[in-house]
Order: sequence, then structure tokens, then C-alpha cells
Amino acid sequence: MPGKFEVYKDKKNEFRFRLKAANGEVIAVGESYPDKKSVLKGIASIQKNAPAAKIEDTTIEGDAKKPAKKTAAKKGAAKKPAAKKPAAKKASAKKPAAKKPRASAPAEPKPAE
Repeated sequence: MPGKFEVYKDKKNEFRFRLKAANGEVIAVGESYPDKKSVLKGIASIQKNAPAAKIEDTTIEGDAKKPAKKTAAKKGAAKKPAAKKPAAKKASAKKPAAKKPRASAPAEPKPAE
């Protein structure tokens, strides 16, 4: 049995879909849509575009959309000193606040045995 798209309503009563593998495992989830017609269009778009879709791995430096950070400083640019991080406070440096005793009824004396 091939995978299937499952259309359902979420807690906000909006339409969503999930793609399930042949073994029933959810392998993809769609965004919310205001109506059933829109969710079905979303599924159709995936069915049309997925076979030709390429994988763009943005975790690899060469594929990232942002330009790679340059490590060399520009000529003539003054180096800024590294900012110091505030030192971590030692646990023993701060004493816990003393607890105020609760006002309670005086204890009754225990009867003598």
C-alpha cells in the first residue's frame, strides 16, 4: 500500500494534512488552511512539485543563503577588544534570606505521664 495524505481538522477547527508512509508513520505535516478547498490545493501542489524538487541543505556552508562569515579583518579596520562576560556569581557569595518565624498559637503543654 502506498503512502497517503490525510486531511483533518486541528484544535482550532482549521484544516490540515499529514502525509503518512505505507506503514502508517507520519512523515510530513502541512500548515493550517482556512477551508477544505485550500488544503486540497496545498496537497496537489506537493504532489506536483515534489517529484522534481531538489534538496537544499542549508546546514552546509556552501548551500546557505547567507554569505559565509569572513574570518580575516578588513585592511585598515581597527580591531575591537573582545567584550568581557560578567563573572558568574559564586553560590557561596550570597546567603539565603532568613525565614521569619510564623505566628502560631502557643503549644499546649503535654500531660504528665
